[in-house]
Amino acid sequence: MEDWITSVMSDYGYFGIFLLILLENIFPPIPSEVVLTVGGFMTTTTTMTIPGVIAASTAGSVSGAIMLYGVGLLLDVERLEKIVDKYGNWLRVKKEDIYRVDSWFDRFGVWTVFFGRLVPLVRSLISLPAGMSNMKVWLFLVFSTLGTLLWNTILVFVGEAVGENRQQIMRLLSLYSNVVYVLIALGVIAAVWYYIRKKD
Repeated sequence: MEDWITSVMSDYGYFGIFLLILLENIFPPIPSEVVLTVGGFMTTTTTMTIPGVIAASTAGSVSGAIMLYGVGLLLDVERLEKIVDKYGNWLRVKKEDIYRVDSWFDRFGVWTVFFGRLVPLVRSLISLPAGMSNMKVWLFLVFSTLGTLLWNTILVFVGEAVGENRQQIMRLLSLYSNVVYVLIALGVIAAVWYYIRKKD
């Protein structure tokens, strides 16, 4: 995949970076860690600059986030209520559960979006509950952009600094991603177990 990513960047420059990061937000299996570190490295071998790579990747990331935010808006609380009315008994979900989650996101959503943009997988999916809770679009844009800018800046500078010796960094980033995935899976299992026990 790294060869394909490098080829896209070589052929299309900043637009290639924009497109790759936009796709990464919609299809998380495309690793932003690879795109950003490769982009940072290419600032040492092409005419691309660090500010340009950061700007292109941030624009692509926020564009993808806005698309998923829009999907979340279509799945707002009222639509979820209808789903619960129809399948609630089978899903073991009540309307009160939806209200509780929605209330929590109203209180802490902006920081959840900011820190979520620094976590693999979550950084893509966090846009959905933001839309579902009808977070103000300007708040979503501000905190999503800030979190994204921080993530992108760090990885682009890392790619520029380590250059062709970035394999070790990539292994560390891969380990970080895998640990996050395991923690997310354990968290989901624990939440489901707690929820079922509470209902019984």
